[in-house]
Amino acid sequence: MTQTLERPGDAETGTDVDYVALARSIKPVIDAEADTMEAGATITKPVVDAIAENGLFWLLVPREYGGAGQDIVTSLKVVEELSRADGSVGWAFMANAFSTGVAVGFFSPEGAEEMYAGADKAITAGMILPTGTGVRVDGGYKVTGTYGFGSGSHHASWIGAGFVVLGEDGKPEMDGPDDNPVPVCRIAFVPRAEVEFLGGWDVMGMAATGSDNYKVDGLFVPEAHTMDTFSTEPVRPEAVYKLGMLGIGVGGHAPVALGIAQRALEEIAQITADKKRPGYPTVVGDSEMFRRGFVEHEALLQAARLYVYQVHADAEAAAAAGTITDEHRARLRQAATWVQKVAQDVVTWAYNWGGSASIRNPSVLGRCLRDISVGAQHMLVEPMTLVEASAPIIAGYLKKENA
Repeated sequence: MTQTLERPGDAETGTDVDYVALARSIKPVIDAEADTMEAGATITKPVVDAIAENGLFWLLVPREYGGAGQDIVTSLKVVEELSRADGSVGWAFMANAFSTGVAVGFFSPEGAEEMYAGADKAITAGMILPTGTGVRVDGGYKVTGTYGFGSGSHHASWIGAGFVVLGEDGKPEMDGPDDNPVPVCRIAFVPRAEVEFLGGWDVMGMAATGSDNYKVDGLFVPEAHTMDTFSTEPVRPEAVYKLGMLGIGVGGHAPVALGIAQRALEEIAQITADKKRPGYPTVVGDSEMFRRGFVEHEALLQAARLYVYQVHADAEAAAAAGTITDEHRARLRQAATWVQKVAQDVVTWAYNWGGSASIRNPSVLGRCLRDISVGAQHMLVEPMTLVEASAPIIAGYLKKENA
């Protein structure tokens, strides 16, 4: 669906809006819809409408286009607040808002203006990795592919479709140095009506993200609606886009984990305040074992939150100054993956203390455990990414030692 942007503040005059507070304010709507969303495997209309009416889908759209024009840390904090209300909502929103950041930052101005500069602003979703193929034709490409993990696509108006560009001989076009050429890959965003949705999202956690499969078959996509998959040069001047597509896309996974873990701690604090168990002289919440475990896990979560936001703030500041380094980018990757384990540990600890309150459906703690378990399986935050991030970080220590 295409949405008309209605939100507090004035984008033209730059009136400040507290988008984190706005995200927090719609938690009652999300709480009321949570069980329905999980059962129906999609975000419901009242929640989508609340997000849209507060302008949250367009956090990373420049004010010039009528968006919020926010920095990366504010955008991440909004994701955390929505994930605190419900992991699926936070995840789907992250897929929408951060793919929007990629599209508006790296598309041609013509394509970005068409999607975002008018009163009706696009909500984007979909798989941008090059799992499809596209044949060059006059004015654009004919794209064919079947895609999975279309998180947030049930309420999106434009759907992403990554593809490898094929030449006239049917083989991938190649680019780069002669001794190490790589296939030419592009991302297309296409109107929802031109996509066939296939369903297929039946999972243990993150159920309401509606991450269905979909396909396009010989679909013509104008050149202006595509972009280079591996571009490192944004078309927009704002520092946030200089973090790159991975810097924007990967970072959004971290606050989802933070929000789910925060909600788990909130739930277990409430449950144990009057929960009794055999062997405990009073309520479980008064137990020294529980209290020590709570403050230890809460400290881990607070430390993770500070690190996630600090590395993103540092990277955006460096990007604005033109001094962003490989270590900045490595630490973005490190933080996004490392926080998954921290959050899993926190949620699992809370779930185990919940006892029967954790296992009886519907259960917020049960949903937290399912959601964090599924979210941590995403390939962008799988453990090998820590190995990939290690070289620039270790190199930074070697420089300090030799200084």
